[in-house]
Amino acid sequence: MPKKTILVIDDEKRFAELLKLSLEQLPEYEGVVATSADEGLELVKTRRPDLVLLDLRLPGHDGVELLKQIKATDAGIPVAMVTGVFSEEEARRCFAAGAYDYITKPVDFDYLKRVLLVKLF
Repeated sequence: MPKKTILVIDDEKRFAELLKLSLEQLPEYEGVVATSADEGLELVKTRRPDLVLLDLRLPGHDGVELLKQIKATDAGIPVAMVTGVFSEEEARRCFAAGAYDYITKPVDFDYLKRVLLVKLF
């Protein structure tokens, strides 16, 4: 079975790389990292990941606006927001724009594995 590609878009490079490495400990996933909105959108267009984990706050970009751009590029790519900010209002904005989950940092990796299983298999 081919690996599922998970794109992590987060400006915190160490967090993004750690999340990528954690995902790659599971044999069914390949992680890819983008540390800017522009790089992330380009990878969505060129790599067509199976799922995107998107930071809500990126320098110079609103994560919800990037979510909308990802959905405009390919509405079938599931996007989960990953953020250090818990806000019901922000969560509602994300869900209204097409996110399927809102995960707060620090990420509970067991929860994340269940989220990925439900969406990808």
